[in-house]
Formats: sequence, structure tokens, C-alpha cells
Amino acid sequence: MKGNFLTDRGRIRSHNEDSGGIFYNLADQFLAIIADGMGGHQAGDVASQMATSLMKAKWESTNEFTTPQDLEAWLVETIAEINKSIYVHSQENKECEGMGTTIVIAIYIEEFLTIAHIGDSRCYLLNDKGFRQITEDHSLVNALVQSGQITKDDAQHHPRKNIVLKALGTDIQVDPEINMVGIETGDKILLCSDGLTDKIEYPELLEVIQQPIDNLEAGQQLIDMANARGGEDNISIILASLDLSMGEGESA
Repeated sequence: MKGNFLTDRGRIRSHNEDSGGIFYNLADQFLAIIADGMGGHQAGDVASQMATSLMKAKWESTNEFTTPQDLEAWLVETIAEINKSIYVHSQENKECEGMGTTIVIAIYIEEFLTIAHIGDSRCYLLNDKGFRQITEDHSLVNALVQSGQITKDDAQHHPRKNIVLKALGTDIQVDPEINMVGIETGDKILLCSDGLTDKIEYPELLEVIQQPIDNLEAGQQLIDMANARGGEDNISIILASLDLSMGEGESA
């Protein structure tokens, strides 16, 4: 599986608190990650960079995973270790107090995609059955939608839509949500921070990524669209596919 990581500061923010990349382990197995930092006197970038760099180091030192079950166990343990590292750093450094980050990770092995996430960064899958969101936001507005208090349309414009209910590094312990889906040649995945999905709705995402263009061009189109609509937040995207002709690349 190959893809491209793109990130943009946006048009308003003074710096980029998003981080991410595409990495391969010793068996050339694919991992994609996006982290969207928050809090701690502008230390969100510290949290997101820590999440990405620690995951990169741990993944690149692993050997081949042969079962999704082994991979899931590794993910749970590794995310717990990274969460503790970020939490301890925030406790030991006054300027980082209260910092945290969302995280969404997708790993491809043996015809399966394993997705782990905390917060409201998302993963979508495009295949011959359609286009769907794999992750459920750990956010206030999604909890309100799930309980029937507001509609999905209400959520898109809710004044508190950016409040997440859990994040990596804000508490000593956090439990990621982990999903597994089958994936075949030609399927595409989209990972993104909320800087994209706050500005571009579901049908528009599909319209762009199903074009007969490479992943790098499609990703840049999405970033340009989000910026054209205000670009108030940082915007990060990973587009990847199992069809190698659809665009290859490493992390940026």
C-alpha cells in the first residue's frame, strides 16, 4: 500500500499543530498516522509531533505481523506507551501542561486494514461497495448525535463541534477504538484532521478522491478547497491506495 501525506497550516493559524506520515516496518508493511495537537499554551504541536515520531520509531523497528490479532495487541500496548510519554512530558514541562493530541492510525497487513483512533481525526474507506467513514468521532457533538439530541446537519455547524471527549496524552490512561476491515486492490483510504472535514462535506470528499487522478493531486485539491472556504484550522490528509498506479510517496 502506498500513499501521500500532506499538511497545511491553513490561512489563519500562526503555526501547524498537526503532524503525521507514512512509514514502513522491517517487513515493508504500511502504517499511516495523523495527529492533531491541542492545548498546553500552544504546545499542541509538541504532543502531535511526539505521537508521530514515537509511533514511527516503534513501527520501523518491528518485524512482520502475520495476524490482525497480533497487530491489535501491539497497537494497544504501543499507544498506551506513547500516551504515557506525552502525559509525563506535559507534567514535567510547565509550558506543555494540558497538551494532548488526536490520533488516527491505519495499518495494512494480509488483506486487512486495522484502524486505531482517539479523538476526531478520521479514516474513510472507498471501495466497490461505496464510500464510508470507518471511525466514530470521540467528540461532544457526535455524542449528541448518537443520543438523538441533534442531527448530523446540526453537528456540522454546532458552536462546540471541536470539543473532543478524549485525546492522547491528557490522562495517564486512554483506550483507543480499534476497527478492522477487509481491503482489496483498488481500494482507497483517506485519513484526515478536522481541519478538512469541518470545511468539506461527505459527498464532496467522495467527488474529489474518486477522480481518475493520483493521490497527491487529489489531496492537494482537498487542501485547496478547505483553504478557499476560510482555512481557519490546520489541514492534514493522507490518501493511500492498494493500486500502486494511483500514486506513490512517503511522508512529508
